[in-house]
Amino acid sequence: LQFCCYSDTEVVWMKRLLAFLMAMLLVFSVCAFAETEEEGDDSNPEPVDMMEEEELEERMKKAQEAADMVGEIKTVSPGGSYEIEGLKFETVPAYNMLKPFHPKKASWVGYILEVGGKRVYIAGDTDATKEAEAVDCDIAMIPIGGTYTMDPKKAARLINAMKPAVAIPIHYGNIVGKPEDGETFAKLVEAPVEVELKI
Repeated sequence: LQFCCYSDTEVVWMKRLLAFLMAMLLVFSVCAFAETEEEGDDSNPEPVDMMEEEELEERMKKAQEAADMVGEIKTVSPGGSYEIEGLKFETVPAYNMLKPFHPKKASWVGYILEVGGKRVYIAGDTDATKEAEAVDCDIAMIPIGGTYTMDPKKAARLINAMKPAVAIPIHYGNIVGKPEDGETFAKLVEAPVEVELKI
């Protein structure tokens, strides 16, 4: 796929997508660490009650900046379809099947964004679940680092079942997973799926 030939309308959507993703990251930096001590997750080493008041205030400030950036922060649930200011997206359950880090009952999600006529799946921290395998998308961003998510082999099997046009491995090479995991993943993914390594 070529990503350099978008129309003016598609460029606007790409800018909205970028703002949306930046907002998600900022909000996640405030919310995700609350589960750290309980789950041993890699998102932040300090739970809320051990954080300095100054740091907590800074994170809350960033969350407000995220809200200002997108105009609205909406709570979503797994398996939903949404539209905010013209940006359409769906949510997919994101969870571990045998590991304790991301239980299904927590109702965490991955996202399928509709941008420029393409469906982009951002899986989040998840295993190779039946819900992930059922996703219909053009581009799939899949975690391969193991430990908290699937490893390269399981991720490649998932991609081979999903058959997106492009697969981008994420969540590896730092904290969890080795930098070479991307190459391992790429070798196991079957044509015609293209693998884009960004790490």
